Amino acid sequence: MPCYLGIDVGTSAVKALLVDEEQRTMADATIPLETSRPQDLWSEQDPETWWAAVQTAVERLCIRAPAAFSGIEGIGLSGQMHGAVLLDERGQPLRPAILWNDGRSFQEAEELRRFHPELSRTMGVIPMPGFTAPKLLWLARHEPETFRAMRMVLSPKDFIRLKLTGVCITEMSDAAGTWWLDEAARDWSDEALAATGLDRLRMPELIEGSAPSGMVRPEIARAWGLRGDVTVSGGAGDAAAGAVGLGAIDDGSAFISLGTSGQLFVTTHRFSPAPETLVHSFCHALPGRWFQMAAMLNGASCLAWAAGLLKSEVPGLLRQTEAAYRGPSPLIFLPYLAGERTPHNNPYARGVFFGLSPETQPVDMIQAVLEGVAFSFADAKACLVQAGTQLSYAGLIGGGSRSAFWAQIFANVLNIPLSRYEGSETGPAFGAARLARLAATGEAPETVCSAPAVIETIEPQPRLVDRYGPRVDAFRRLYRALEPEFRNAPTGW
Repeated sequence: MPCYLGIDVGTSAVKALLVDEEQRTMADATIPLETSRPQDLWSEQDPETWWAAVQTAVERLCIRAPAAFSGIEGIGLSGQMHGAVLLDERGQPLRPAILWNDGRSFQEAEELRRFHPELSRTMGVIPMPGFTAPKLLWLARHEPETFRAMRMVLSPKDFIRLKLTGVCITEMSDAAGTWWLDEAARDWSDEALAATGLDRLRMPELIEGSAPSGMVRPEIARAWGLRGDVTVSGGAGDAAAGAVGLGAIDDGSAFISLGTSGQLFVTTHRFSPAPETLVHSFCHALPGRWFQMAAMLNGASCLAWAAGLLKSEVPGLLRQTEAAYRGPSPLIFLPYLAGERTPHNNPYARGVFFGLSPETQPVDMIQAVLEGVAFSFADAKACLVQAGTQLSYAGLIGGGSRSAFWAQIFANVLNIPLSRYEGSETGPAFGAARLARLAATGEAPETVCSAPAVIETIEPQPRLVDRYGPRVDAFRRLYRALEPEFRNAPTGW
């Protein structure tokens, strides 16, 4: 039976998912990753650790579902967006990859916005320090030898493609997050490249996410026990791959992704830039489609951080917090542990607990964390409305979607119904597997990219919607009051 492998190179883990032609999960594997923060605002990973994790994940899939694994006909790739993997003339990394949540190039992003204001509408968003283009300006200034030696810049998932196929190719949705792509034309922008001292010679070839990018190299196929003609699809950045996995390919389809970071994503059938709102207007992974997205740097990672601080496990803390819940918390948590993109574009922002007292218990702090992340999505929703996109419902995917309690808080804060789906926590890897199938078979996206079965739809509770409104206002006032202090705070937090 034909099977398809989806590989998602996330920030906290590499996830691999094997699905059959009925789109049933045959096996999955998750290999954790570590992130290095050698200086304040920096966030890096060694690309070779991604490849090692991919190989480990593949070994586990082969053990868990050997018959299905041997039937793989296509491989799809997804991954964290905006990362800068810098390769030398031999295709080897010159330095650790600079990740999406790295804020070191804030000054360079400001300069791009100031000196090239006309490009923001073409790129679909203003330049931000998390994007790839400002990182390369920073590199040219602070590591000029590396910049001169660089022959190619790739996104994280495309480094895995290079390992698998030997070719340097990316697709539209990941290219969209570089700030080098003309989103309407679905082509590299020579003007944007020149603004960062680059040209097309150092850019990978562009294809659509559902198109074939090449075949698995013979030596990899032999080592993994695969047939010799396995197609590798273009794939997608994690946000677009999550949309494909959720079936969010029609105009107006919306979902919340609650993983390490967070996204509020709406599919569109035309390019609709609104850079003044800090909403990202990017190419989708399928031809003729775009999306608008509010992107937050801090999602379920905040809950994992709080659990580590309290030396407790997340499931137990969620159970205790739900049992103690009596309504909105008197505490406020600003969830900006890694700075923030939408709506603040502020890499200096940091996490804050406000309202602590001698009576504060661990469950109070956990509830404040859950609510603080939801409040940041209220800001995201407001930005989308300002950009002209109304939101009346959304799906919920990512690791955070496993908690019905957290989903109810989100529904009450956003005042919209939220649907939880079967297998939603595997979203990007599942979407990558779907793109692998499209590339291998040539099927129409509409025949493959249906919505998963709904576990439940959580409706907002009017009484709590009314009570959360003032807490969101207080959350916003607290950020505004502290914003001047973030930049002046000591480094090394």
